[in-house]
Amino acid sequence: MEPQSHFDETRTDMTSSGRRRSVEPVLMDTAEVAAMLNMSTSWVYREASKLGLKGYKLGRGRNAKVLYKRSEIFKWLEQQKIH
Repeated sequence: MEPQSHFDETRTDMTSSGRRRSVEPVLMDTAEVAAMLNMSTSWVYREASKLGLKGYKLGRGRNAKVLYKRSEIFKWLEQQKIH
C-alpha cells in the first residue's frame, strides 16, 4: 500500500448543509516551498530562519521532515513586493 501524502491532495469537508468544500493544506514541505519560490531546497533550509519562517520538525534524525505553514510563506512573499 502506498503512503498517502497530505501535500498533494486537497481534503474535502462536509458543510452543515451537506455540501462538500475543499480545504487547502496548512503545511508545506521544504521541496514544495522551494518549488513555489523557484529556489533550491538547500536555500530554503539555509535561509528560512533568516527570513523569519518557522519550521516544524516531524520525526527524528535523517528521516525528519521540516514543514512550513503555507500562510507564513505567503505572508513573507507579500512582504517582498516591490512598491
